[in-house]
Amino acid sequence: MIASEVRALFAVASRPEIVSLAGGMPAVDALPMEAVAATVAEVVTRRGAQALQYGSAQGDPDLRARICDVMALEGITDAHPDSVVVTAGSQQALDLLTRVFVDPGDVVLTEGPTYVTAINTFAAYQARIVHVPMDDDGLVPDGLAQMLRRLAAEGARVKLLYTVPTFQNPGGITLTAQRRAEVVEICRRAGVLVVEDNPYGLLSFTGEPGRAIRADAPDDVVYLGSFSKTLAPGMRVGWALAPPAVTARLVLAAESAILSQSMFTQLSVEHYLATQPWAEQLKGLRELYRERRDAMLDALAASMPVGARWTRPDGGFFVWLTLPGGVDTKAMLPRAIAARVAYVPGVGFYADGSGRSSMRLSYCYPPAERVRDGVERLAQVITAELRLRDTFRS
Repeated sequence: MIASEVRALFAVASRPEIVSLAGGMPAVDALPMEAVAATVAEVVTRRGAQALQYGSAQGDPDLRARICDVMALEGITDAHPDSVVVTAGSQQALDLLTRVFVDPGDVVLTEGPTYVTAINTFAAYQARIVHVPMDDDGLVPDGLAQMLRRLAAEGARVKLLYTVPTFQNPGGITLTAQRRAEVVEICRRAGVLVVEDNPYGLLSFTGEPGRAIRADAPDDVVYLGSFSKTLAPGMRVGWALAPPAVTARLVLAAESAILSQSMFTQLSVEHYLATQPWAEQLKGLRELYRERRDAMLDALAASMPVGARWTRPDGGFFVWLTLPGGVDTKAMLPRAIAARVAYVPGVGFYADGSGRSSMRLSYCYPPAERVRDGVERLAQVITAELRLRDTFRS
């Protein structure tokens, strides 16, 4: 097990004088706190004995039914509560799924770059992590097919394709509809299970949520979801939607890991979804994050040096910035911290040491004016770094 590149930054990035463009922390202060307090009070008053007791490893049935309603917003209309396993965030769902499927030496395919904590999870189970190339339209199907052929020739056991296809962490990129179908078909022919991690899918800036991969491939995809980005990460409520045979094994793995999920948080989330205008609140979050996204993109366009490239997400939390001149963003980070701005170096999102000239920027947590300020500070650091490199080269 290794430390997360993101978690290692939290102690520094939380200092008030630093503009943190590092952690993907939701704007929980935008939640109606009075409604949250009323929800918790109602659960304790009316269902306290149940809320403070053990529950099942699969999760509360009423919450699982609500989760099916949430997934229907992304086209998953055939989900049954019996196929849902409630977890402590989608991160635990990924851990349980890896425990069930992956033996030491097995291959897990991921996008390159990919979610940093997924890398740590797969590595903890001694998987071999192999990246598949991406472009502005997401994971490249031809690259996936070529990689699978190469691994088959090596005799490697490929168990999973892990993907964050919508407003990807860390790139902010969304896999196109055509490619989604191609990716599923390629994996189906190779006997590889697709793991769709989708915590950002409801945070679209351009209209209604897109269609999940799982909506069109129920037998080939395990879908991971979370309320961490749309409600509150402190609740620690996520889920996995899987085919029945996989669901049964996930429940067994959950029983051995934690016995049961917190009934208190499950009932609180279920009651909140049942009594609050959650969908309307979600629209407000989209507007908030879109304003901050726009602030970041405008500031990047105004202040970044020539040769810098960045993604332009249509939702979610992140922008992926790549610098010119071979700048090592991990080596540059202490100078950025000294200039009171933080980011996550790109190397942390690869298992093979790639990404040294890139970084992940998050616009979700600071207000728009702080986002602009942070990007301007960062641009000054980058410009100074490039000048220093030019001096040494000359």
